[in-house]
Amino acid sequence: VQLQAYGGGLVQPGGSLRLSCARSGFVYDDYDIGWFRQAPGKLCEGVACIRVRSGELYYANSVKGRFTISRDYAKNTVYLQMNSLRPEDTAVYYCAASRTVIYSQLMVPSAYAYWGQGTLVTVSS
Repeated sequence: VQLQAYGGGLVQPGGSLRLSCARSGFVYDDYDIGWFRQAPGKLCEGVACIRVRSGELYYANSVKGRFTISRDYAKNTVYLQMNSLRPEDTAVYYCAASRTVIYSQLMVPSAYAYWGQGTLVTVSS
């Protein structure tokens, strides 16, 4: 199982970016997918996740209304559309996967078994 997040970069406050999570070695249909981020000097935190069997979406309060997680079945890719970006969104973003994460653990990094290399998002003027 391999994951790779990409699409990060430098963006001005109020701007948008779309991150992609490509996978190999497994089918997304069997795994819950989460996006996490880690800012300098801070703990890794959950940003958004998708439960692939039900299609339910979950977001951290800090990104609700600004970020959207989605999945493209044909491309086997999970996206994180980030709008109205703020300087505090600056972090390395990771995608992660695991089979059937229990509800209470959806935003907990340790609940996910597989992680890809992150992509840096910098929000600055």
